[in-house]
Amino acid sequence: MKTFMASASQIERKWYVVDAEGQTLGRLASRVATVLRGKHKPIFTPFLDTGDYVIVINADKIKVTGKKMDQKIYRRHSDYVGGLKTETLRQKLAKKPESVFEAAVKGMLPKGPLGRQMYKKLRVYAGPEHDHQAQKPEELKF
Repeated sequence: MKTFMASASQIERKWYVVDAEGQTLGRLASRVATVLRGKHKPIFTPFLDTGDYVIVINADKIKVTGKKMDQKIYRRHSDYVGGLKTETLRQKLAKKPESVFEAAVKGMLPKGPLGRQMYKKLRVYAGPEHDHQAQKPEELKF
């Protein structure tokens, strides 16, 4: 018996739409990361990008549990002395809600070139509208 390994020519990609309204941030992000990686397919191969495209709508209506709105902190640094910038989840959701979901999913993907390739298949929109009607995306329920 031989172990099956998919090749790049055997991969068929679909487009899915996920509505994030009322969903918990981490739980939805982990499910979306699974679809982006391709672990939901029987042809999953660890060293290939076998995943599908995912469009997430209503990212501004995502919810979190506990006191994360005020206690979860996003940090970035300008590489200058004293250049640490911090924002809470509430501030980040008010400014750019797409970036909160993108950061959650990106952290769940593999690090390196393969993970960056998978991350490019994610599209996040704050509202209910998206620009990918031509791809005929299917609705994905979790």
